[in-house]
Amino acid sequence: MEKPFHPLRALLKGLALYLLIALLLPFAPPLTLSLYNTPLIPGRSRLPYGESPAQAYNLSLFSLDAMFAAHEVSQSKPADEYRVLLIGDSSVWGLLLKPEETLSAQLNLQDSSFCGKSARFYNLGYPTISILKDLLIFDRATRYQPDYIIWLTTLESYPLEKQLSVPLVANNSPLVHDLIQRYDLPFDPHDPALVPVTPWSQTLFGQRRALADQFRLQLYGLLWAATGIDQVYPASYPAPQTDFEAGDDQFHHLPAPLAESDLAYEVLSNGIARSPAPVLLVNEPILVSTGQNSDIRYNFFYPRWAYDAYRVQLSALAKRSGWNYLDVWNLFPASEFTNSGVHLTPAAETLLARQILQQIQPQCSE
Repeated sequence: MEKPFHPLRALLKGLALYLLIALLLPFAPPLTLSLYNTPLIPGRSRLPYGESPAQAYNLSLFSLDAMFAAHEVSQSKPADEYRVLLIGDSSVWGLLLKPEETLSAQLNLQDSSFCGKSARFYNLGYPTISILKDLLIFDRATRYQPDYIIWLTTLESYPLEKQLSVPLVANNSPLVHDLIQRYDLPFDPHDPALVPVTPWSQTLFGQRRALADQFRLQLYGLLWAATGIDQVYPASYPAPQTDFEAGDDQFHHLPAPLAESDLAYEVLSNGIARSPAPVLLVNEPILVSTGQNSDIRYNFFYPRWAYDAYRVQLSALAKRSGWNYLDVWNLFPASEFTNSGVHLTPAAETLLARQILQQIQPQCSE
């Protein structure tokens, strides 16, 4: 004899099953499915980043797996390709620049070859100024068989006090813990700036935002592939600050003289030491103001006392360590910067690309 159907009992069973799956079941391994680098959607030339997805067909997320799966570098490496990765901040990513105007694009236009192979340059810049964020991307990118790495930095990348609070770093605490251990970095893995991983955050319910972002990235990929738009290009934007207040000589909360121990040089040193490919370190161009009180500050970011000390320190470190180092800090006039003291015009990116090509020192196997 069949038992009578009880709607309430069925509802409770369904609810219990939902709770078991959504709240208790850990969601591992992370979702890695991607429509990018397929006939449907090509790989992006820049890592996903954007705060206005409806206009830019792009968005920021914290999953490095999803970010790299959407990027063209995750495609299989051709046998005749000399693969060069560019690491850095928004100046490398190309804020306000179209994809064909970025530094990597300008390098690719030169049709260079190294070690008998055609050079292909990949843009792995990301719009946050932090050397630890750079290392996070650097470490992940080494999976893609680089033959050479170009690492562009500036003083704003180095203050110790800001490294763990950068969103991409703070929201990848397991990866950061691993970096701290493997690269012997001077950070506390239990620092409250790092978002902890909890059993709750590992459930389907706890990962709902991350999963939604990954799904949205696929949808926006279709619109990006159809339009080529991956950021908002405003009709106008404010020029970089070139006039400053008298006595405005602060750099974060650091006192003069600038101490090497206040800066995260160990992140750079240990990253280069463990790199699977040769590295060219570039001290990227900055705007040098000639405006009011420009004898105190070079630009919005830097008082002269701090930046001058940094250049001396970095140059000495590069010399001691035997690095291939290119310092192009004052290569361009203020007219070649867009909305920031580190963001270049397309014409400046072209000239910077030529400077970098002259400095690359490939190591070819016989």
